[in-house]
Amino acid sequence: MAQGRLGKKSGQGFFPYPQPDAGDQRETVLLETRGDLAIAWLNRPPANPLSPQALRDLISLWEEVEGKVRALVIASSNIFTFSAGADIKEFSKMSPDAEGADLLESSHRFMRGMEQSSTVTIAAVNSVAFGGGCELAMGCDFRIAAESATFGQPEINLGIMPGFGGTQRLPRLVGEAKARRMNLTGDPIDAYEAYRVGLADEVVPDHELFDTTLAWARKLAQKAPLAIGEIKRASHRADLDEGLAAEAQGFGRVFGSEDAKEGISAFLQKRQPKFRGR
Repeated sequence: MAQGRLGKKSGQGFFPYPQPDAGDQRETVLLETRGDLAIAWLNRPPANPLSPQALRDLISLWEEVEGKVRALVIASSNIFTFSAGADIKEFSKMSPDAEGADLLESSHRFMRGMEQSSTVTIAAVNSVAFGGGCELAMGCDFRIAAESATFGQPEINLGIMPGFGGTQRLPRLVGEAKARRMNLTGDPIDAYEAYRVGLADEVVPDHELFDTTLAWARKLAQKAPLAIGEIKRASHRADLDEGLAAEAQGFGRVFGSEDAKEGISAFLQKRQPKFRGR
């Protein structure tokens, strides 16, 4: 019955296949448009790390589609990971008080732009969403989770802290106590716990994730864009900007610390870190 309708050419199967638009594509994120919907496929398998280039590609893609499509889905091009978080090796090469700070500020503007836009954003979280991957999902209006999905903020285990909104958006979604526990222990939660505490909006079987997310996108694309934009802007007031500014400053301070260097080195060397509080 499925002859001719499944496989890479059709874009359908047990899991979806990306069908990126023709022409030049970004290095780490593929753009696929379907009428008034767009899909941003995170495309650095298997972990889809948020490297500096990946963040620049996401920002560029958002600037291209914002206001031109009614809904944007952010999804993984592979079944293994939504995004395992920041590319630690690449970020450790950056100066935290110059190049790193500029990228952090640009990333905050990008996610704030998503929160205040008439374009609805939905994250299709198929597996691991850790660190920056979890923060990217939190920057979206909605998060649809596969049953195998896990969410976490493990930065504390590297001697650093969330830098893309994790100290601000997580407590707004799950409450201060749960967010504090996740941020300070680094322990992940599964999809059903994420749904219970408000981090996920729906949990579905893995093979239904993409179709369910597209159904959400199509439904929301029929709503009035002006009203959507105003509702979103009214829902995210300026105190979030103040919190994000404080987070960015704190991230710069801890990222340049000896503990951060030790945590990152231990992570890359696959050993236990020894933090000394300096």
